[in-house]
Amino acid sequence: MLIALLKRPLKLALLLISVVISTVNAQSDIKIAPKREFRGVWVATVTNIDWPSRPGLTVDQQKQELIAVLEQHKKQGLNAILLQIRPTADAVYAKSRELWSHWLMGKQGLAPAEGYDPLAFAIKEAHSRGMELHAWFNPYRATMSARSVTSPDHITNKNPELFYTYGGQKLFDPGLPENREYITQVILDVVKGYDIDGVHFDDYFYPYRIAGQVINDSATFAKYPNGFTKIDDWRRNNVDMLVKMVNDSVHHYKKYVKFGVSPFAIWRNFREDTLGSKTNGLSNYGELYADSRKWVKEGWVDYINPQIYFSFSRAAAPFKVLLDWWGNNTFGRHLYIGQAAYLIHNGTTKREAAWGKPNEIPNQIRAIRANNRVQGSVYFSSKSLSTVARGLADSLRNDFYKYPALPPQMPWIDDIAPNEPQHLTADATADGVQLKWAKPLRAKDGETASGYVVYRFNEGEKINNLDAKNIVKISFEDYTFFLDTTVEKGKRYSYLVTALDRIKNESEPSGPVGVEAR
Repeated sequence: MLIALLKRPLKLALLLISVVISTVNAQSDIKIAPKREFRGVWVATVTNIDWPSRPGLTVDQQKQELIAVLEQHKKQGLNAILLQIRPTADAVYAKSRELWSHWLMGKQGLAPAEGYDPLAFAIKEAHSRGMELHAWFNPYRATMSARSVTSPDHITNKNPELFYTYGGQKLFDPGLPENREYITQVILDVVKGYDIDGVHFDDYFYPYRIAGQVINDSATFAKYPNGFTKIDDWRRNNVDMLVKMVNDSVHHYKKYVKFGVSPFAIWRNFREDTLGSKTNGLSNYGELYADSRKWVKEGWVDYINPQIYFSFSRAAAPFKVLLDWWGNNTFGRHLYIGQAAYLIHNGTTKREAAWGKPNEIPNQIRAIRANNRVQGSVYFSSKSLSTVARGLADSLRNDFYKYPALPPQMPWIDDIAPNEPQHLTADATADGVQLKWAKPLRAKDGETASGYVVYRFNEGEKINNLDAKNIVKISFEDYTFFLDTTVEKGKRYSYLVTALDRIKNESEPSGPVGVEAR
């Protein structure tokens, strides 16, 4: 190509060469994975979708399965696990005022084993792998169907007046003040009792509509109208009050615990409200009574995670239209896009044809990264990435998420970086390079370090901790040592170590220190 250019007048040739080089550089920049990006996956426990694989597994089997899930996603480059711990007013954790979940041992209220806490185990294993653990709650659902077998001690049996039935499910009545208080306290049990990184709600607020079904809450509306005369506005306000209460309560006890919600993709359609998206689908606002845009605008969530389970070619709700709409309605909060790994197929089913194309979700990731108001993705669900979406998982591991990433910063929670680690040393051993350091001095907000990032550079390579390809270890634990077993004998390396606080602010680096591997 350059030979052809040189046959043209020199000024024009130089101009065209400049354009070519700029284009190549721009394309290279697009391909470089960002150092900060939210890369999450939903791990569903309800009906044993993802983990555990079936009820009644032994503790060792549950642990082995969960470690396998975490290892799989670590290799795929993910950095956040959204673990469902309260699927139906029950618990996948020990420190709960609610009963043990049926999905663990096959019987509601039956503990897996004395001394075993699945959530505590999951948090420890995730943090050691540099992955956040967000506790995923379903706030209102109390049973899955009319066939659900509940313990006599389950809250639906002990306090039936707190619930209404819709589509065979028992659901907490959002209009009752005592339900908002109860749900918030259930969540605070986890916030206070566990080292979680986030509290997460999915898209189930008021139920998705079923023909012929009526929400039986007119008596509650009459008793607690809260100044509203229209029941639709009243229902939306009930959900608003819970979202705000949870946000305020979580941050009161632990300001660094993030709160996020994953609503249905469409807030409102443009034909319903000119602030809405140019779509024609189910409305969060009108049908689920979830005013998701308001929660972001009011700062009641730290992140919004809309489930944009549509392709680019979906006529009623194209992926790009909703991506851009949400990008224009973040109000300074984080936006992570829920992506439908479970819809990927071979094109032979009756599903939308676009899901049979291997580049559908990769192109969605490219569109996400091209929008600077979006900070990442969350995939539904874990098991899909090892079944129907294996091709996508390969693309994540080998391309999009080839290099590690830190979660994006949240300056409205904490913008004070920790101090750098102290006394960094590197020693060559028979097993690799042993790094040791001391905790940093306390920063002005009182924090030292809750994790560390280790960077490695080959001899002669520019020392640059802005490029994620140089990261060899991210840990969200406060261990002050690391053994690098991936070095080559006889090669010289330089290392940097930085400290992370709870919200993942990063310190200045300590080092560099040089060493020759044995």
